[in-house]
Amino acid sequence: MNTYRSLLQQSSKKSGNCACMGLDVQYEVIDCHSGDIYTDVVSFFETLFGEMVKRNLSPAAFKPNIGYYSVLDAPRKGQFSGSRALAKICDMLEDMFPGIPVILDSKRGDIARSSLNYASEAFDIWGSDAVTVSPYMGSDSVFPFLDAPYDTKGVYLLDRTSNPGSKDFQMLSMLDSVDEEVLEPLYMSVIRTIAFWSREAEGIGAVVGATHLEELKMIASVAAGQGIPLLIPGVGSQGASARDTINALRGESYPVTLCRINSSSALTHPWKKGQAPSDWVSRCIANIENLFEETSL
Repeated sequence: MNTYRSLLQQSSKKSGNCACMGLDVQYEVIDCHSGDIYTDVVSFFETLFGEMVKRNLSPAAFKPNIGYYSVLDAPRKGQFSGSRALAKICDMLEDMFPGIPVILDSKRGDIARSSLNYASEAFDIWGSDAVTVSPYMGSDSVFPFLDAPYDTKGVYLLDRTSNPGSKDFQMLSMLDSVDEEVLEPLYMSVIRTIAFWSREAEGIGAVVGATHLEELKMIASVAAGQGIPLLIPGVGSQGASARDTINALRGESYPVTLCRINSSSALTHPWKKGQAPSDWVSRCIANIENLFEETSL
């Protein structure tokens, strides 16, 4: 059976890196000409992907965040420009970057049939290889994403995320599950639970921000033993270093072919505000090349 871990290893070998390219479209800053959302978004990524293929540049994963596309819809008016654009982008990724996994960043999490519906949305409707999930509601909200028929897919549980507000809950002190007299932060309890669940579900992984390097090392030390996939945001615009992240993982003997170090806006719209400059393609490509070099294997 082809597993998600084997897909990660194969795609790292194929691309020569462990980079993940976030595809968080912001319509107000991309290169727009027609005024039609679907046409402009598709044209933008078609141009960027075409240049990447021309230069033989491929990340080891792509990660579109569904919220950046659904916000471009107007369902009550019968308009689905954002969703249609995301569907076309998924088709382009499949055609132009075969064998490279697509992680749908949707951060779902519910229980029973609701969770199963979200799993079907990610894997059957969007055809993604992996999805991000909130573990807050526990095992019965997580395992619908991991059980058959989705047992060859990847599921990244939010653990120590890169946003400043993550400390509000993720740093809370918890009793160690083994030594009940020892306190540990919640994110360590989460990774230990992920490690336990991974005995039954090989595709389970964790989202760990590169902006918290010491915490990343602690999580990697647990994840390394069982080869738990790590999705690591925070590189680029959020200030973390891909090179430091790779070194930290290797220092904990973590198998870096299983991690995906993500950068989003720095790769697709580094100018942040205003319309895209005339040299937008070359600016994106320069940052893409730099990330791939820093995450090379």
